[in-house]
Amino acid sequence: MRTEAEIESTIQDGRSTHFDTFSESAPVSSLAETMVAFANSGGGHLAVGVDRGHVVGIRDRVYAFDKLIEAALSTDPPLIIPLPKMVMINETPVVIAQIPSGMPHVYAYEGRYLKRDKIYNAPLTPRDLRRLMIERGEINFEANICDGATLDDIDWVKARDYAQKLSGFSESDAKQVLLKRGCITQLEDVFYPTNAGILLFGREPQRHIVGSDITGVRFAGETMGDTFARQDIGGTIVDQVRLAETFLVDHLRKHVTLRDTMRREESYEYPMEAARELVVNAVAHRDYSVRGDNIRIFIFSNRMEVYSPGSLPGPMTIENLKDERFSRNPIIVQVLADFNFIEKLGYGVDRVMELMKEKNLQDPDFTERAGGFKVILHNAAVIPLDDNIYRMPKVQELGNGIMLPIIDFGGMYEGHEINARQEAALVYLIHTEHTRITNSDLGDMFPDVHQETLRRDLSDLVSKNILVKMGQKRGSFYVLNTNNDSE
Repeated sequence: MRTEAEIESTIQDGRSTHFDTFSESAPVSSLAETMVAFANSGGGHLAVGVDRGHVVGIRDRVYAFDKLIEAALSTDPPLIIPLPKMVMINETPVVIAQIPSGMPHVYAYEGRYLKRDKIYNAPLTPRDLRRLMIERGEINFEANICDGATLDDIDWVKARDYAQKLSGFSESDAKQVLLKRGCITQLEDVFYPTNAGILLFGREPQRHIVGSDITGVRFAGETMGDTFARQDIGGTIVDQVRLAETFLVDHLRKHVTLRDTMRREESYEYPMEAARELVVNAVAHRDYSVRGDNIRIFIFSNRMEVYSPGSLPGPMTIENLKDERFSRNPIIVQVLADFNFIEKLGYGVDRVMELMKEKNLQDPDFTERAGGFKVILHNAAVIPLDDNIYRMPKVQELGNGIMLPIIDFGGMYEGHEINARQEAALVYLIHTEHTRITNSDLGDMFPDVHQETLRRDLSDLVSKNILVKMGQKRGSFYVLNTNNDSE
């Protein structure tokens, strides 16, 4: 709510999950309970000077400010929020207090942990409270002892290999290295593996931590269907990262493009580094306390989705995702850094966005819901208009329903004049997945043009050293000349 008009409209809409109203005489306890409920949910606003949906105003601005600040400081821990502000609604003063989303702690008032449930403040169930504490770093799931696990459940071959390659540790003993890294812990005189230790070095991680795997699926179309290729990726999360990279290499489509020198260059439909980084980020930052749900990599014909169980950790929100730095699993992040995945991990999505922009692809979409977090990469190109503005290319429909992006060569290509049909042939080869074109292909695009004319169009491109003719007679086709030496 940035303007008085927005505030007035919100007041008219009434109380909601993220908005509540109070009269000037409301007790501090009521204000504090609502603040706690907002803070433990998605944030919200309190409006003082509104009674049963009617703007009645306040008589003492300082008193209203002090009461809101007192309510915020009475919570455990105290809420650090922006200063309240006064706005005029139809010349009537109302004081607004904001509880931002993504608060860093779990809050209580007089020992009660509350959440927002529609227009009410409801107690957090023990399960929801534990989940929220994990999400906000109050409880560290990865550092807890793994239920039912012993040191025999650690793959000590992997642990010793890790310890021997690790620089900065004087001990060569794998047990001491894992103890210092937080992968095992000591309780009295007995050592136990932590959840992080099982995830990183366990013999059977999925037996102890259900859902700690990855499902990768390549679908044929834009929606889930019966035609797909699936791979279930288990083992330690270090193994999972490597296997997921192989899945991406095997299932992302390759495109062939031309540089200014006419040299062909193969690339994936998404920057591989960006796709890989999203997967590593999901493995590093997911909420492993969520049982029965796993990381999912879904590749469709027009997009790639990476889903990670658990809400965004700590103070992170969709709005500050690019700039905020917070790790739910610092032990896992550190070990992944030791395995040199840190270059792919980043600690943010800014690198992914840069990589997508470099390839003239759309910015990623980020969505959060109660059960998890999803990042979507789109493979539709955008064309730069200037340094800061991008637009989606328009598409033209040619004959027989063939759709091609409109790429205007301005009637020239590599210093040669070309006509509209030749331009369409080059777009077909450069800006789609096709690497060859035939007389029949061009005829499908221009069914009203005589076949001999189309043959001359392609032959002319050969004479200009832009295309190369392959094969003879009926089996002939044309490809881009990758060794173009023309001036």
